[in-house]
Amino acid sequence: MQCNMMRLSSCWVNNNIRINNTNGTSIRRRLRASLSVTTGESTMATNSVRVAAAQMTSITDLASNFSTCSRLVKEAASAGAKLLCFPEAFSFVGAKDGDSVSIAQPLDGPIMDQYCSLARESSIWLSLGGFQEKGSDPRHLFNTHVVVDDTGKIQTTYRKIHLFDVDVPGGRVYKESNFTESGKDIVAVDSPIGRLGLSVCYDLRFPELYQLLRFQHGAQILLVPAAFTKVTGEAHWEILLRARAIENQCYVIAAAQAGTHNDKRESYGDTLIIDPWGTVVGRLPDRLSTGIVVADIDLSLVDSVREKMPIAKQRKPFDFWKAASL
Repeated sequence: MQCNMMRLSSCWVNNNIRINNTNGTSIRRRLRASLSVTTGESTMATNSVRVAAAQMTSITDLASNFSTCSRLVKEAASAGAKLLCFPEAFSFVGAKDGDSVSIAQPLDGPIMDQYCSLARESSIWLSLGGFQEKGSDPRHLFNTHVVVDDTGKIQTTYRKIHLFDVDVPGGRVYKESNFTESGKDIVAVDSPIGRLGLSVCYDLRFPELYQLLRFQHGAQILLVPAAFTKVTGEAHWEILLRARAIENQCYVIAAAQAGTHNDKRESYGDTLIIDPWGTVVGRLPDRLSTGIVVADIDLSLVDSVREKMPIAKQRKPFDFWKAASL
């Protein structure tokens, strides 16, 4: 297949580009046309910005994971992306619970410094989440989403609020709170791509976080780095991501861990980029491969969807529901 780099959606796997067919049904095309939305068959809008999302299978080897990330950064920069989003635990996945505590470092430590150098050398913004940030005591860490600008400077950080304490049906029991401290702050940050709303993995199941990011913090693009389990990913991953995009009228960039990390842990994969109408505009052709997906984000689409369906004006404030009788 001949590849047109001006198409809306493309995938890089093993240094090759593929174009995804992400137009959806004819009904969706008519709906999008009524909102003056550009479909995947159109050329890139003049005010759009190219982004990329990475998919990988992190292991216990910090150097090997960094080598994979370095290669993907170069691919994204070569594709013209201004932002590359990595999945949760991009730098390390332990063989057993608590392993991450032993390698956790402060944000000014050598591990994060390597990734800041990657951003600076390739002149690209990086979304790194979650990073194993050293906690307030020796037995805990923070699961921290770090945004680094194209000069290698950390612009902001978000510490994962909702910790994965779950008995997965048909799977194992997870207790992230045993070794992770919960964050307390909601974080959004301006970037050349737009205003980014930060989250990590299990946060995805709590829509109020994303509503606050959109309606109180002005987010236009929601970042969801994740390492969903195979069981929960098959059941809920795409549904939840598209719901967050639709109900908040935001782009969603969801970078995912994929495949078997060790004999105790397997991630679902399926890295996605979704537009504010809920259409998947970027997806790797192989749910488990290592690579990047590239798409062009057009903030005029965000404005158009919000103008024609003005839920920001129509929604009730949080205080309304406290006073409402049930």
